[in-house]
Amino acid sequence: MADEQNLDTQSTEANPAATEAAGENLAARVQTLEEQLAAAQDQALRAAAELQNVRRRAEQDVEKAHKFALEKFALDLLGVMDSLERGLELSDPNDESIKPMREGMELTLKMLHDVFKRYHLEQLDPHGAPFNPEHHQAMAMEESDTAEPNSVLKVFQKGYLLSGRLLRPAMVVVSKAPSKDKP
Repeated sequence: MADEQNLDTQSTEANPAATEAAGENLAARVQTLEEQLAAAQDQALRAAAELQNVRRRAEQDVEKAHKFALEKFALDLLGVMDSLERGLELSDPNDESIKPMREGMELTLKMLHDVFKRYHLEQLDPHGAPFNPEHHQAMAMEESDTAEPNSVLKVFQKGYLLSGRLLRPAMVVVSKAPSKDKP
């Protein structure tokens, strides 16, 4: 056994270049493995983050689908609401011959308002409010001495929001300052 240790010591002493080369090879191999491990850890982190993003996007899509599933149906009902409101506006409340019809229209309109409220359909009636291009569509501009410039003078058609998102903009006439040319 002592002879074997002697041989190992002699071989190491006899070939220091081989020992140094083996050490460098081992260090290079460790460095390569460390780089591969770092790359694999980075890839795993990215995959986990991507999975989390996909999961979050899917949850948001489902939430939006639930929230705005009624959008097309609600758009179709807006015409019914407009017609009922217009009919009440144009009919004479003092005319006894149409009083039962008006009462029926008022009840129907109230029921429709309740349904809209239940399904988060909010009416935009911006008369007198400042013009908001996100919720209003300007159909015309009109000079006004009484109203602030850039405020809503008339509402041609009310707008609606569905769960806070614009369903239909309000069609409005916007005021502007009177021109100074007038005598």
